[in-house]
Amino acid sequence: MRLAAALLLVVSGGCGREAVSPAPASDPAARAAAWLWKQQREDGSWRSETYGLLKPGLSLTPFVLGALLGAGGSAPARSDERARRFLAEKTASDGALGCADLTAYDYPVYATSLAVLASPAGPDRERGVAWLRVQQFTEANGWKREDPAYGGWGMGGPIREAPHPGHLDISKSRYALEALRAGGAADGDPAFEKARVFLGRCQDEGSGGFWFSPVILDANKAGKEGEGFRPYGTATADGILALLACGAKPDEPRLALALRWLRDHHRTDVVPGIPPGVAPYWETAMWFYYLAASSRVFARLGGPDGWRERLRAVLATAQHPDGSYKADNPMMREDDPLIATSLAVLALAAASRR
Repeated sequence: MRLAAALLLVVSGGCGREAVSPAPASDPAARAAAWLWKQQREDGSWRSETYGLLKPGLSLTPFVLGALLGAGGSAPARSDERARRFLAEKTASDGALGCADLTAYDYPVYATSLAVLASPAGPDRERGVAWLRVQQFTEANGWKREDPAYGGWGMGGPIREAPHPGHLDISKSRYALEALRAGGAADGDPAFEKARVFLGRCQDEGSGGFWFSPVILDANKAGKEGEGFRPYGTATADGILALLACGAKPDEPRLALALRWLRDHHRTDVVPGIPPGVAPYWETAMWFYYLAASSRVFARLGGPDGWRERLRAVLATAQHPDGSYKADNPMMREDDPLIATSLAVLALAAASRR
């Protein structure tokens, strides 16, 4: 059944330990993973047939590969090796991925972060981490601690010098932080300490929830609330994952407050916190992203009672007969089945961790 039917269900949550249980052949996760492997091109890449910018496969390939590797299970013979070889061939000498076409960058911070997360330890990962460090908005490029952009990450590409930040937000920053952590950055790393300044500017002090950006104000999809912005689910899940990457412990007040917000507001028919029914309907545009991010949070820190079972139920209902997923709302590109199916695989993998 399609996403519209799945949205009739409301899903809650539980807690768990880190280990993915093998999925039977009839399981939605196994069927989704099988569908994704079938979409891999001969050169090892995954390329969008929906969006021209994503056709080169530079950001999609590490995104899909990371989802499949996180899901566990066995890959078709040498398929993961072909994907890694594709990424290695497309990565620049400075470690950046996504900058090959100078007229249309393929989300370099996302792409490079995802490649680092999907790569084993070695020179390629080290170069990617080094490039991400240079991309952070810090004193090295003229940014001061009082600047709203300080400590965050943007799209990537040519270095942004103060006072021109371009687009930067909590999502890109979260992926960069997770990549730095995977690349060996330790607690107390200066990049983490500076990132905490940026994350603080995205968090509501009262409720603990997060919004998207203190710089691109129109991108805060839940709108204004008082003197600040209204927190919502995707940004709050990203904020928690970013804090964890920075080394925050579960009892740290900022993290504990954000987790309480996410548990209290969690739902799976829409992204919580976004006022419903207002075009372009952001509450459904990021549905798969929210399920993937919130499930990772709950698998690690615990969630509302029954969240695993109801997540599996809603995603079983939303799955297409061929094993893929696809959203009706195109605003965040979740109508591309490669994106929606990868996010569903990530959510289902998190729900199976014990």
